[in-house]
Amino acid sequence: MTSAVHTGARPRLSPVLVAVVLLAGALVAWVVTIERMQGMDAGPGTHLGGFGWFLGVWVTMMAAMMLPSVAPMVLAFSRITQERSRRGRTYAPTWIFAAGYLATWAAIGLLAYALYRVLVAADPGLLAWDEYGPPVAGGAVALAGLYQLTPLKSVCLKHCRTPLHFVLHDWREGYVGALRMGGEHGAYCVGCCWGLMLILFALGVMSLVWMALLAAVIFAEKLTPFGQRLSRALAVVFVLFGIWVALAPGSVPGLTQPDEDSPAMQMDSMSP
Repeated sequence: MTSAVHTGARPRLSPVLVAVVLLAGALVAWVVTIERMQGMDAGPGTHLGGFGWFLGVWVTMMAAMMLPSVAPMVLAFSRITQERSRRGRTYAPTWIFAAGYLATWAAIGLLAYALYRVLVAADPGLLAWDEYGPPVAGGAVALAGLYQLTPLKSVCLKHCRTPLHFVLHDWREGYVGALRMGGEHGAYCVGCCWGLMLILFALGVMSLVWMALLAAVIFAEKLTPFGQRLSRALAVVFVLFGIWVALAPGSVPGLTQPDEDSPAMQMDSMSP
């Protein structure tokens, strides 16, 4: 239905302004994340707190980490809408596409939180650092390393590195179409980056250090000329690092033991 979309008039934001908005949004998300994590336990095994609190923090974190690397895809979508408006054809606002993308990552956060609650209910000590923590965390990091070598990782990374191909060949009309396109790209991004998110959960989901390092990896994989080669090289790095975490966690720089009196722990104990 064309009544649900714009037609004729040009989009309010040019591609340049879209890029500025994306980068500004990422900067604001980083500032908010840093403010929210002040005093939080940055170590592995940290409790995730109540559902609403976690979801808010998770979406903000994903905006901070992902918006810079998703910028080329959003810009490609914006350029197509500009061209469609110039020709008098219908188009949906770019923010609808971006919303679909973030909605996919929000859904992944919901799944991660549900899995966390199931594991804690099954065995409260499973994620406790002083019981199974080092081998579980190390195994998760090594698993993420092995995933770097899979065909699925390669396909998803290639998709993320070729935004124009996706926008031109998978275009969908209308608001719902733009939302679906954003969600589909988000699904490819999840396929590309879920292993890196697993590492974040394993080493400290509230750690700004690990968050920044992994955001840099995501940016480099998707946007640099050597991204594909870097992805394969990181497989070896992650496997070796996972073994290090499992066998000698106390010697790993930046890996801090969770504090039972941390705000995250307190929030978790108060959540239903």
